[in-house]
Amino acid sequence: MTARQDQHRIPGQRTEPDPPARTEPDLPAPTRTEPDLPARTAVLFASLSGPAHLLEAVNPAFAEVVGGPERARPGTPLAAAAPDLVEQGVVALLDRVHRTGEPHVARDTRLSPGWPGARREALFDITCEPRCDGDGAVVGVRLIGVETARLRHTRRLAAQQRALLEQVAREAPLEQVLDGMVRAIEELAPGVVASVLLADEDGGHLRHGAAPGLPDFYNEAVDGIATGEGVGSCGTAAHRRRPVVVTDIAGHPYWDDFRDLARRASLAACWSTPILAGDGRLLGTFALYHRTPCAPRESDLALCGLFAGIAALAIERHRKEQAHREAEARARAARDDLAFLLEAGTALAERLDHTSTLRRLAELCAPALAPLCAVDVLEHGVVRRVATAAPTAAQRRLLADHLPDPDDPDDAVARVLASGLTEAARRAPARPGPWAELGVTGYLCVPLVDEGRAFATVTLLGTGDHAFDGRGVALAEELARRAASAARNAHQYTQRVALARDLQAGLLLPDPPDVPGAALATYYRPAGEGLDVGGDFYDVFPLPGGEWAFLVGDVCGRGARAAGSTALVRHTARAVARLLPDPVSVVHAVNRALLERPDSHGTGFVTLVYGHLRRTGTGLTADLVRAGHTTPLLLAGAGRVEPVHANGTLLGVFPDHELALEPRRLHLAPGQGLVLVTDGITEARDAAGDQFGEERLTGALTRLPPHPSPRAVVDAVAGAVRAFTGNADNDDDRAALVLIATDTATDTATDTDG
Repeated sequence: MTARQDQHRIPGQRTEPDPPARTEPDLPAPTRTEPDLPARTAVLFASLSGPAHLLEAVNPAFAEVVGGPERARPGTPLAAAAPDLVEQGVVALLDRVHRTGEPHVARDTRLSPGWPGARREALFDITCEPRCDGDGAVVGVRLIGVETARLRHTRRLAAQQRALLEQVAREAPLEQVLDGMVRAIEELAPGVVASVLLADEDGGHLRHGAAPGLPDFYNEAVDGIATGEGVGSCGTAAHRRRPVVVTDIAGHPYWDDFRDLARRASLAACWSTPILAGDGRLLGTFALYHRTPCAPRESDLALCGLFAGIAALAIERHRKEQAHREAEARARAARDDLAFLLEAGTALAERLDHTSTLRRLAELCAPALAPLCAVDVLEHGVVRRVATAAPTAAQRRLLADHLPDPDDPDDAVARVLASGLTEAARRAPARPGPWAELGVTGYLCVPLVDEGRAFATVTLLGTGDHAFDGRGVALAEELARRAASAARNAHQYTQRVALARDLQAGLLLPDPPDVPGAALATYYRPAGEGLDVGGDFYDVFPLPGGEWAFLVGDVCGRGARAAGSTALVRHTARAVARLLPDPVSVVHAVNRALLERPDSHGTGFVTLVYGHLRRTGTGLTADLVRAGHTTPLLLAGAGRVEPVHANGTLLGVFPDHELALEPRRLHLAPGQGLVLVTDGITEARDAAGDQFGEERLTGALTRLPPHPSPRAVVDAVAGAVRAFTGNADNDDDRAALVLIATDTATDTATDTDG
């Protein structure tokens, strides 16, 4: 670095040597050789942390005070970096501020700034201010020193500089700091017009920052100028990363494209200094304009560099704060989006119907993602609009009445269904529609895809200045993906329920048969949502000689294996009952069939009540066997209910020779009957976890009116269970078969509730 360059070096500003093949014609020789101290060391700044006052950030002037950058490394205790400050009482003052949280000022503190071998003594006002965290706790101290032993002009300059730095430290808005800085310079140097231009992110262009003394037409004209060689004083200084001085705009080639503009603004000279970050990035330019041609003094150049350094602090702080705010905004938006998607996904998953899911999708989209929304489904080559959402009923009708045309190439819905790709535009859809009435200014059409094929679309319509940005598109696509999954699950659920019901219907009697001398009623309620085939079953079928067989059973487990065991029991009983003499023989045959079944057809045990009915002149005779099942109940008449005790082992577990079965014979006079239920009724639970039990079942039957019909019996039992459980979903199947002997002259009656 030459002696001349060293005189012009500004703290906080990077200085590059000139290219060896060229000289800088725009910088005149300084008019004096004494270093301009106010521009070099008038302000000290250090940010300290903790009770040890560790250095966090310092400006170059402070580094000079402590003996150079090597002694001012971050993390160095201040007392170690600058022992003189201990003797001067500055460290004690810092301790006091850190302890009390109150700012203090030390007047006329004598320091020796300068590099080794070139130090001098100077007086400084040292201001110590506490730095607090978000909870108000002191985490450090901010030290600002302003040199006081200078001319009045220097004092005013220092005061302005201190005020600006305090604004920066207090995180004042960038516009306020820059405007205050420019006005301060114009006050300190009458006749000078100051300007700050801000570089964009890539440093390719300069934007208006602050220039209250320049006319509006000038500021508008230079707003956005490119950085480059010969692009005025500021564009060139930004390009070179070095100060550029044009003493006479009228004859300088850098101003060829701006000369008329400068003449209209009465500008004759311009000195521009680049504003650089600590790492050399271009932040902007600082310029001083004069009304007459003139060359700068060294103090003028120092003034430019000094305020360029302040501007660099302010701009860097602003950019960091802006980046922090933008990062927080992105994080907040991401959290909001995630919360929205989680809530929407839950809401969509709650719908177990395909169409209801898509209608819920429209409700979620409007107004959260757009003012208007329509959902269309492609079914068998026909596009059907299944849902709309809008602020008013009239708007919803307009949307509902406008149907997509899959054969129209101008139809956005048709294109998206065909391509499976999202389509967006900042205009109304091309196909004619109620866009003017709805005020549509843009649209976003997103496909719902299943197994690589678009089966539906959600179309969001914007109004006014609503625009679909990248975030909105991504959110809509993710919501559509979740909606497609929910719709697929709902469709599969519907199919599964239908399949389970069809299979269950095949395992149960569609309607009880007409049994001479008896009236019948059945009841069946599957567990949960009916997705699985239950294990409860009943059957009534004729036998040779006018007898009838009846059975009620419960297979352990649910699903396909339970269905296989159910079918095995029913079909075995129907096949062998015609060939075997009594219920005991039939139940033994069922047990053997269960023991011989393959594992794929189920392995669980079965409980069963099986019996034969025979009509007599005085009613019905019932021979029955209970194999581990819930105890049958006898409706004996006059409000009496009696358990039918018949011991028996459950089926499908023990070999046939270990099966213990105790047959029972009952005579049912007209009006008397049997109530056979599964354990889904007796083991139904209330909110407290208590079981309904056989005692409550008996109580419900005891309260029946005289001569109840089988249907009245079933309704009483079902109603009592619902009242006990609070109508909660049952976690086990519930089934019942009621047989009541009728008068021999009375027609038989049957009833079912399945």
